[in-house]
Amino acid sequence: MNPEQIQQLCEQHPIVKELIELKETIWFNPNFATLAEGLPFVGLNQADIDAARDRLTRFAPYLMAAFPETALTHGIIESELAAIPNMQQQLEAQFGQKIQGTLWLKKDSHLPISGSIKARGGIYEVLCFAEKLALDAGLLNLEDDYTKLNLPEFKQFFSQYSIAVGSTGNLGLSIGIMSAQLGFQVTVHMSADARQWKKDKLRAHGVTVVEYLEDYGVAVEAGRKAALADPNCHFIDDENSKALFLGYAVAGERLKQQLQHRQIQVDQEHPLFVYLPCGVGGGPGGVAFGLKMAFGDHVHCFFAEPTHSPCMLLGIATGLHDQIAVQDIGIDNITAADGLAVGRASGFVGRAMQRLLDGLYTLDDQTLYQLLGLLNQTEHLKLEPSALAGMLGPVLIAQHPEYAAMHNFTAQQLQNANHIIWGTGGGMVPEQEMANYLAKAQS
Repeated sequence: MNPEQIQQLCEQHPIVKELIELKETIWFNPNFATLAEGLPFVGLNQADIDAARDRLTRFAPYLMAAFPETALTHGIIESELAAIPNMQQQLEAQFGQKIQGTLWLKKDSHLPISGSIKARGGIYEVLCFAEKLALDAGLLNLEDDYTKLNLPEFKQFFSQYSIAVGSTGNLGLSIGIMSAQLGFQVTVHMSADARQWKKDKLRAHGVTVVEYLEDYGVAVEAGRKAALADPNCHFIDDENSKALFLGYAVAGERLKQQLQHRQIQVDQEHPLFVYLPCGVGGGPGGVAFGLKMAFGDHVHCFFAEPTHSPCMLLGIATGLHDQIAVQDIGIDNITAADGLAVGRASGFVGRAMQRLLDGLYTLDDQTLYQLLGLLNQTEHLKLEPSALAGMLGPVLIAQHPEYAAMHNFTAQQLQNANHIIWGTGGGMVPEQEMANYLAKAQS
C-alpha cells in the first residue's frame, strides 16, 4: 500500500494507526452478534462437531496403542483445566488492577503427542485423511477396533501416500509426528521463525523438513505448490481447512464437561471469558466456535496477537480479512512468539468468526516474557512465549469499563465470572530453550 492508502485506512479505522505505531491495544468488536445471528457466517454446525468427536472416539484405541502417554485419558487428546490463584494475585499487583472473577489456565501447552493446541486440529486432520483412505480401500470398517491401524500392513499401505503442511512450528510438529507414526511420507515446510528444536524433533521422527528464509505465508504457499504436483499428496491448509477447524472445535463440549465436573456454572449470571492466542486463526477460531456452540451467548471470546503480527485484528477491524497483510502497512511480522508470527490472517476464519468475537488485543514481546516469568514464579508452570498472549486479557477487561457497558454486564455478573487463559504451547520445549526464555523474562 502507498502512504496515501495507509492514511486513508487509518482515517476509516483509527485502530490501524495504533497497530502501525506497534502500541499494545485492544479493540472491542462493534459488530458483535448473538450466536443465532453469527452462526450462518461460519458455514458449519453442531452435527459437524459431533462427527469430529465421534471420529476421535473411534481412533482413541489406536492412539492409546501408538502413544502410550494417552492411556491416562483413554486415547482422548485432552488437557487439564488448572486454577491459577497465585498468578491472579500477581497480575493484580503487577498491573495495579483488581480482576473480578476467577482465573484458570487451560493447559493445551501440555497436550500429549505434540505439546500444543495443534495436537487438536493437526492430529485430527491426519486421522481424517487416514480413515478415508483405509475405508475407501476396504481395509477398515467404522465398527472395527482401530488398534489394527498400528499393524505393519497399514503402515505399508499409508507409505504410498504423503502429507504436506506449511508451519511456524507447532502445527508442523503435530502433523509430522502423527503422519510419520501412521506410516505416511510427510514434508513440513518451515518458516524462518520456526525454532530449531522443533525442526530437529521432526527430523528425528523421519519427517522431511524444508526450511525457508521467509515468513509463514511463503512456507504455506511452497507446501501447497509441492502437494499439487503429487496426486497422492494431501496438503493440510492451515489457512482454509475445515477439518483442522473442527478438530479444534471439539474442545468446547469437553471444556463444558470439565467445568460441570468442578460445579462451575456458565449462564447469564456467571459469564465465561476466554482468551486465545492467535496466529493465522485456525486454532483459536475453531476453539471459539466450539465454545460458542457449547455455551451460547454466555461465553465471550478474545483473540490475542503480538504487536508485530496483528493480522487477525487488522483483517477483522478493516473488513479486509486476507486481502491485507501486516507488511502492507509497514509492520515487520517479527516476534518472539513464533507460533503467532503470521502476517496474513485466514480469510475463512476471519469471515466465520467476525461476529462471534467480543474483541482482539495486541501485546509486545516484552510483556509476553514478563508474563512467562510471572507464571513460572507463581505457579511453577512453563509455557512458550506465544502461549502467554491470553494472560493479559483479564487485566485489559478490568481496565476498560466501556466493554462491560457495551455488553450490559452488572458488577455482580463480573464478580461471578470465570476467565480462561488458553495456554497453547510449551510442554515440549527443551530445558535449555526454556532456561533461555526464563532468563529473558528476568532481564
